[in-house]
Amino acid sequence: MTDLDQIMSAEFWGDPGCMVMGEWKGELPDLSETEGCVLFQTSGSSGEPKWIVLSKRALHLSARTVNQWLGVNSDSIWGLALPLRHVGGFGVAARARAAQCRIEEFGGKWNSTAFYEWLGEKEITHLSLVPTQLHDLVSAGLRAPASLRAVVVGGGRLDENTGQSARDLGWPVLASYGMTEACSQVATQRLVLLHLPFADAPLEILPGWETAVSEEGVLRLRGDSLFSGTVVEENGAWKYLPRESEWFQTKDRAELAHGTLSLLGRVDSLVKILGELVDIEAVERSFLKASAGKIPAGKIAIVPLPDARREHVLIAVFEKGVEGAEVLFAAFQEKAPGLDRCERMITLNEFPRSGLGKLMRGELADFVATGIFPMRKT
Repeated sequence: MTDLDQIMSAEFWGDPGCMVMGEWKGELPDLSETEGCVLFQTSGSSGEPKWIVLSKRALHLSARTVNQWLGVNSDSIWGLALPLRHVGGFGVAARARAAQCRIEEFGGKWNSTAFYEWLGEKEITHLSLVPTQLHDLVSAGLRAPASLRAVVVGGGRLDENTGQSARDLGWPVLASYGMTEACSQVATQRLVLLHLPFADAPLEILPGWETAVSEEGVLRLRGDSLFSGTVVEENGAWKYLPRESEWFQTKDRAELAHGTLSLLGRVDSLVKILGELVDIEAVERSFLKASAGKIPAGKIAIVPLPDARREHVLIAVFEKGVEGAEVLFAAFQEKAPGLDRCERMITLNEFPRSGLGKLMRGELADFVATGIFPMRKT
C-alpha cells in the first residue's frame, strides 16, 4: 500500500499508531505522546533536524476547513502535485479523504508541459501549488484548463506580477499563508476575489483560527489545528517537547485588520544598516517592481553580509538567466533609497532550494560569504 493509499483509507484515520512522513534515520522511538499523530521533518534555528508532531484530529479538522472555504464537495477532483512528505502534499490527500472525492497524483519529475496535459486529462478541479510551479506554467504561456475552480498557492509569497499573469491566463489562483505547525493553511483569499485583479494581500483568516501580534509585530496563532509538539534529538536520543502554550508565535511579521492578515516579512529578514532596520525581502520586492517584470520572481535574492562600518551591506544575487541583469541592477541603484542600495551584484548558476523550490537563504548567505557557489540540481 502506498502512502497515498494509506492516507485515503478509513483505517489510517482511526489507527492510534504514529506515521512518519519522510525518512527517519535509525529506529523510530517509542514515544507515547506521538500516538495517533503524523510527524513531518523540518529544521530548527540551529539547522538541526526536528520533527513537527501533528495529531490526525488536527489534520482532519484543517482539511475540512479548507474544503469548506474552497467549495470542495464529493464531485471535486483534487490534484496532488506536492510531495506527501510535506504538509502541503499531505493536506491535499487529507482534503480528498475528508470530502470523499477523487484525487489524482501527478507522478514523475516536475515538468510544466506534462503537468498541464495531465491537468486536462484528469479534469482536476482543485490544486495546491508552490510559487515556482505557478511561475513555470505562466512562463510557458499555458492557459488554465476549464475544469479548474481553485488553485491555492502557498509555501512562499506569490508576487503580484506572477499572480496577475496567472489570472490573465485563466488560472484561478488564490494566495495563501500557512505552515507545518498549523497543518497547512491559516489564511487564504476567497473565491469571490477571482474576478478582480490579483493582490497578494490581505488574506482572510480561516475559521477556527485566532490571531494576534506581539509587541514586536510578530504573528501569533491559536487553534485546534496547531501542532502538539516536536521531536528533537538530544545527546543521541530522541525526545518529545510539548508545545509551550495555547498560543504559538511564528517567525512572521504581520498586520491584522477585520479578520484579515497582511504579511510584512520574516523576523529574520530584518537587518541593521547604519543603525536603521532594513527589510531585505522588501528590497527584493522593490527590485521586482522596478524591473517591470523583467526579473522573474525568485530569480533575485538580497543577501546581507556583516560589515565593520555599516553593520551590514547588501549583496544582490541573481540566478543565471535574468536578461540584462547588470542594466537592471544599475537602474535600481540609481533610484533606490540609500539604505536599500546594494554593495555589489553577483550571479549564480542556481540558487540553493528545498524540494518544494523554496529558497534556502541560510545556505545562500554561506555561499556568498565564502565565495563557494556550487552547481545544484533543482
